[in-house]
Amino acid sequence: MNQGIEPSLTSLPESSNDNEKISYLTILNGQLNQKTFQGHIENFAGLCMLPVGLAGPLCIRGDHANGNFRIPMATTEGALVASYNRGLRAGRKSGGFWAKVIEETVQRCPLFKFHNAQEGFLFTQWIDSQQDTIKLVAESSSRYAILKNIRTILEGNEVIVCLEYQTGDASGQNMVTLCSQKVCDFIRDYTPHSPQAIYIEGNASGDKKAGIRSLGRTRGKRVIAEVTIPKKIVNTILKTTPQRLVNFWQSSTMSQIKTGSAGNQGHIANGLAAIFLATGQDVACISEAAAGFNRAEVTAQGELYASLTLPNLIIGSVGGGTGLPTQRECLEMMDCYGTGKANKLAVIMTAVALAGELSIGAAIAEGHFTRAHQKLGR
Repeated sequence: MNQGIEPSLTSLPESSNDNEKISYLTILNGQLNQKTFQGHIENFAGLCMLPVGLAGPLCIRGDHANGNFRIPMATTEGALVASYNRGLRAGRKSGGFWAKVIEETVQRCPLFKFHNAQEGFLFTQWIDSQQDTIKLVAESSSRYAILKNIRTILEGNEVIVCLEYQTGDASGQNMVTLCSQKVCDFIRDYTPHSPQAIYIEGNASGDKKAGIRSLGRTRGKRVIAEVTIPKKIVNTILKTTPQRLVNFWQSSTMSQIKTGSAGNQGHIANGLAAIFLATGQDVACISEAAAGFNRAEVTAQGELYASLTLPNLIIGSVGGGTGLPTQRECLEMMDCYGTGKANKLAVIMTAVALAGELSIGAAIAEGHFTRAHQKLGR
């Protein structure tokens, strides 16, 4: 990607004027400058380089993606790409992964504070009576946002109004914030029950944090991926047996229950973060995206069945950092850039994450985990 183009900040001329310094940052052989990153960074001073490796190809079958895809992964962790590559190979040799987006919704949850619970209760009734109007107000701020649902939560003298949107092919955080601000302004101006305070986010949406309650709901995209791997391929590629891998995941799941984990999984954040970085996603959303459910079973035929459900995969194929040159190139490599490609990207990410779960589970089950990191990560 961008072969032969190297950033350099060492040749910047001395200047006492910061703005003048930044104006010399026509880095990457003049192809990029501070205007390229407008809206993405403040006080732009240069680039932080990360190596990008290619895993796969991923073989996937489904409604949103069908075919073989090379997967760009940006990381500094040795053994990560190799581990995902092994899981992808096992899936490919088994006929491929299946994956599907089950639901899509993004929340913003404003909070309204009142003198007492009685006022709060009357306010919830008024919100219920105004749902059609609130929908019109919210959607007037965006060409793409659709307000799907409005829920109220009354606790003491505070009311959280959960606004649930569809945001098209964008991840949608900024979109739902702007739409929800319009709703807050409408409520402030027209409600007969004046709040003492209004907060655009009451910290109940799950934005950039993993919560137990969010596992049963959807933030972004709820995606399921699955694969069935014959015993021979488990033996030759994953270097274990279906039963030994299942035994490890059963013990691992019990450990995660005891420690209060949100979901059960091995290292979903590893693969997702690497693809997030490579494709211009909001990396902080790994906080909620990496909470998922890993399932492994031995079939009646002695094969390994594995699935992964990600209920909070908040990603986009447009907007945010997806249009930056390298990130766009990585998306285009998978045919996942632009309108109509977000669900395709989501199922690819989930299938890759499942491949990583297969590989790390096998490595730990058979005692290969440390050896792999000694060989590739030192």
